Amino acid sequence: MRAWFDDHMSSENTEEPRVVSARREIGAAAGEIFEIIADPTQQPRFDGNDNLDNAAAGQRVRGVGDVFTMHNRGGRTRANHVVEFEEQRRLAWRPSEVGKEPPGHLWRWELQPLDPQRTLVTHTYDWSQLTDESRFERARSTTSAKLMASLDRLAGLVEDTE
Repeated sequence: MRAWFDDHMSSENTEEPRVVSARREIGAAAGEIFEIIADPTQQPRFDGNDNLDNAAAGQRVRGVGDVFTMHNRGGRTRANHVVEFEEQRRLAWRPSEVGKEPPGHLWRWELQPLDPQRTLVTHTYDWSQLTDESRFERARSTTSAKLMASLDRLAGLVEDTE
């Protein structure tokens, strides 16, 4: 396994990283990995933030403009607005309170097939456009290490361990 972490500085704020990423090679086909990422019911199984509780079935993401809902462990429901989508390659969404506009943070998954059974997966959390200061502490707690924990858990779901 090759792993990579990165903390990017926002052009507006050079004091702290506002975009964090982690990347690793996973021993599975991109399509298999993407099916898990694009199914909100699966997300609590690999959430490295240990924040997600459950999602209703039947919300498989199919394109930009889709909105899926997720319940977190704090009892809140979030609407996740899909803003980037390429089947088996990229999925990104902006979470919000149900019925409200997203406050400016984004979760992204990018998959790059290396061969039929190996995929380089990058997971990014970008809060460079977040303006609600009451959310900053929570945003800061999402580190590249937590993103890597999600990648490691995802790998554990799809890699053949024989």
